[in-house]
Amino acid sequence: MNGIKKERKMSRESILNAVRKNKPEALPLPEIDLNVFAEDKDLVKTFIENVQFVGGRAIVLESTDTIDAKIKEFYPHASKIVSCTTESSLGNISISAATEPHGLESIDLAIVKGDLAVSENGAVWIEENDFTIRVLPFITNDLVLIVNKEDIHLHLHDAYETISKRDRTFGLFLSGPSKTADIEQCLVIGAQGAISLTVLIL
Repeated sequence: MNGIKKERKMSRESILNAVRKNKPEALPLPEIDLNVFAEDKDLVKTFIENVQFVGGRAIVLESTDTIDAKIKEFYPHASKIVSCTTESSLGNISISAATEPHGLESIDLAIVKGDLAVSENGAVWIEENDFTIRVLPFITNDLVLIVNKEDIHLHLHDAYETISKRDRTFGLFLSGPSKTADIEQCLVIGAQGAISLTVLIL
């Protein structure tokens, strides 16, 4: 057995050494003319349409005063709520960096502020600083994201330009509720995350 283990270790090291010796030179990123992608579109309207296309729901609110009422309208039975934004007072469960992620499995609804959104695909960029526990947007039963109209970008090129200036923390683009159709060709909603997604646009 000792001989076998040693042989495997040497094999692994030899492979890694070979990879190191044959690493290609780093190439500069391509220059992209963003003017090519310029379109005269209603960003909010297109964003709403694309959120709906991927199975979510997006609506425009006139003011922050109506946020809680609209959330109650959409999720009247949610009893365990985590709100990670001061724009909603519905949260009745507090979380912190010390919160055990597995303890969030019974959360009905999570409310998170999005930093920006993308019109072309209905995606919203959220960062760890805005929801504290990385698993929260995926372990919650339903998810509400709040974004501002002026933070909706035309396409991902614009969005990446904006987030490239951020602090390097965990973040992700989220578009629509979780779903999969690779099992027996049957669409399953909420397979790896929230069953529903609602985006409130201010």
